[in-house]
Amino acid sequence: MGNRLSRIYTRTGDDGTTGLGDGTRVAKDAARVAAYGTVDELNSALGVLLAQSLPDDARTVLTEVQHELFDLGGELCIPGSALVHEDDVTRLERRLDAWNENLPPLKDFILPGGGMSAASCHLARTIARRAEREVVTLSHQHAVRPEAIRYLNRLSDLLFVLARVLARADGHGEVLWRKDGRRRG
Repeated sequence: MGNRLSRIYTRTGDDGTTGLGDGTRVAKDAARVAAYGTVDELNSALGVLLAQSLPDDARTVLTEVQHELFDLGGELCIPGSALVHEDDVTRLERRLDAWNENLPPLKDFILPGGGMSAASCHLARTIARRAEREVVTLSHQHAVRPEAIRYLNRLSDLLFVLARVLARADGHGEVLWRKDGRRRG
């Protein structure tokens, strides 16, 4: 177990830097900080989703994902560490395939919506995509394990499928994009 914080503020970041898990100080706007910060934001968005009424299997998967995202944030914060693995990606794929199996094929684009839990899931999905982009940006500057990028990519796919499942489970249905339904003005 890591260090426990007895005091929340340290004043060490007042100069615009923050400490990585290995003790290195970097700028708060460094690519590494942006990457693990966005992973943390994604984890918070999943917390909002988990605060809503969800099917038990979705709750179980999302709770596991929150722990894995915490691990991923740690991996990104501690250069050279390996906390997310290929079996984590495979587990997401299996769950995604199981949920997707019962959905009708997509014929139209889906707009974010379909009830509060589905809309929250769509929001988490977009944050997952941003986290993925941030990690790719980091990978251009520093070594990043490919599992980190694959995990975020697969997680955003899983959240898209889960949003479809939740829209149907809530009775709201999916909100389909209608190209010809746009307002003109």
